[in-house]
Amino acid sequence: MEFTREIYWNVGHGVTTLLPMYVLTFASIAVLVKAFMKRVKVYKQGKPVERLDQIPARVLNLVKGVLLQNKVIRVKGPGLAHGLFFWGFFLLFLGTCLIVLQADFTDLLFGVKFLKGNFYLLFSLVLDIAGLVAIVMLGGLLVRRYLVRPEGLESKSDDAIVHGLLFAILISGFVIEGARMAVTELDTLLAYWSPIGLVFAKGLAGLGEGSLRSVHRFAWWFHLLLVMGFIVAIPFTKFRHIFTTSLNYLFADLGPTGKLVSLDLEDDEVESFGASKITDLTWKDIFDTDACTQCKRCQDRCPAHNTEKPLSPMKLVNQIGEVAFDNPEANLVDVCDKDAIWSCTTCRACQEICPAAIEHVGKIVDMRRNLVLMEGEFPGEEVMTAMEQTEVNGNPLGIGYAGRGDWAEDLGIKTLAEDPDVDILYFVGCYASFDARNIKIAKAFIQLCHSAGIKVGILGKEEKCCGEPMRKMGNEYLYQSLAAENIELIKNYGVKEIVTSCPHCFNTLNKDYRDLDFEIPVINYTVYLERLLQTGQLKLKAKELFCTYHDSCYLGRHNDIYDAPRALIQTAGGRIVEMEKNRAEAFCCSAGGGRIMAEEKLGSRINVKRVKMAAEAGSPILVSNCPFCLTMFEDGVKGADLEGQLLSMDIAEVLVERLET
Repeated sequence: MEFTREIYWNVGHGVTTLLPMYVLTFASIAVLVKAFMKRVKVYKQGKPVERLDQIPARVLNLVKGVLLQNKVIRVKGPGLAHGLFFWGFFLLFLGTCLIVLQADFTDLLFGVKFLKGNFYLLFSLVLDIAGLVAIVMLGGLLVRRYLVRPEGLESKSDDAIVHGLLFAILISGFVIEGARMAVTELDTLLAYWSPIGLVFAKGLAGLGEGSLRSVHRFAWWFHLLLVMGFIVAIPFTKFRHIFTTSLNYLFADLGPTGKLVSLDLEDDEVESFGASKITDLTWKDIFDTDACTQCKRCQDRCPAHNTEKPLSPMKLVNQIGEVAFDNPEANLVDVCDKDAIWSCTTCRACQEICPAAIEHVGKIVDMRRNLVLMEGEFPGEEVMTAMEQTEVNGNPLGIGYAGRGDWAEDLGIKTLAEDPDVDILYFVGCYASFDARNIKIAKAFIQLCHSAGIKVGILGKEEKCCGEPMRKMGNEYLYQSLAAENIELIKNYGVKEIVTSCPHCFNTLNKDYRDLDFEIPVINYTVYLERLLQTGQLKLKAKELFCTYHDSCYLGRHNDIYDAPRALIQTAGGRIVEMEKNRAEAFCCSAGGGRIMAEEKLGSRINVKRVKMAAEAGSPILVSNCPFCLTMFEDGVKGADLEGQLLSMDIAEVLVERLET
């Protein structure tokens, strides 16, 4: 028995139906395209940036982001509901396309039907279930957005209208199916392959055949008009993200994670550095504002926003969009608010969780660059002082550069000036060179290397700050000056491999310095020590340790290094109890983005909030891998009144206590 149906039952697919249907369809698409072309003109206000290289990788991003909804469903609850709604609606769209293909082309022109037999039974069942799932999920999303709205979730009236349109489209589709089934197949086996349509059919079965035909005809045209109305509404509402978010996966930055664009400070044609006007940003920055779905995931994870500071990554992106589309002459810094701009720790929690591939951090740093390079403005006197001290002594702590290598005098290691023939150059960084607490970490690392038979060299007084805090605070000029000196020095010594114990130094040398003709391999000390363990060069004795571990932003989200530190702790006998916010979800310590140089004057303290999370995990020891984090946690423990209850340690300290003698 061949199972099939008259697809255009009671409507037909002759000229009287096809002509107005396709006229409406093409007219709606024309309105949509024209509206988007106007928006393209706004995007073009931005500077050029290459985002169509590496096409295979970009297409893969697009497929994963759109069809698999991999970024959307990371947040359980609303994310999964959105994913299920999308898949349901997408299946209905594909089903409709197949129906149109058969009814208006293969059947009409050639008498060929492919929607038949067992395939058609499965086709009918899948589309009915897809429609039901779409209705239920859309209902759940509507309840969340309009009835039990979480704090910070914003909606506009036109959003509600389009949500209503979607509901009406889905329901009217089942009304069409139910009216047809009530006349043609209510008591047949075929009806059970359309279970949701069958429910509607039974609900309409009391009407006479003539009334059912009228209901079907009216519902069919009403459904078509609703679909056309939805298409027309897309570019004028938040639902434009159907296209813009999808394309943003294609335009995503495929370069090293978190790497900033280097400024050409020698370009005489450039009148202004950084971003103060919308034309100072790139077209991708403006396009981002149209891709934003206002889901507030970035805001929920922003450490500044979560400690009562005036920064909402979502709000900032939308403010940039308002400038681009409504007031392109406005000053971006004034619109976005200086306090909000300075509050960012560049932790990338916003970008890592964003389901729309929006790049928040670069926009903020560009506005900081304008404030610093063009206005000479900093978030506080202490930051300006740190910058000046770095210019004079090569570090923001204000300690004379001549004493940078003093910490290593009794360790039996030499500077490269004394002996350049070494296995690795240990790029120590400012805090491990001058800060008493972090000097212990540097010494522990050297002891571990010596135990493994590794010959280590340092630069000593010749080493300068890597420039990362200055760059993230907007002082590109000082960063490039420091970087140029470090690069020339390291190259002259013929260094083969560099190891750092500071994730900020690691990220800068390994990524940012590449723009300045620096190609020497750089490795973080957690990865390096794990390598020594695996080769058997480093030997540890396991000793019980109950601890929690903090993923620093610049080792974790910026460099995707999560397993090596944990492997080290576990090899040393450690049992890790994870904090609620760990790995990619880890909460910042507050020191990134150059904030290590600034006083935290607004809201509550980020580091205090983080150490409280550590205490709530129930472990007496908080292990980290970053000098900035360790410094913040030492202060945070005091600020949270947890002295004697929570001890901060670095991984190197944990390991050196377990060295085999």
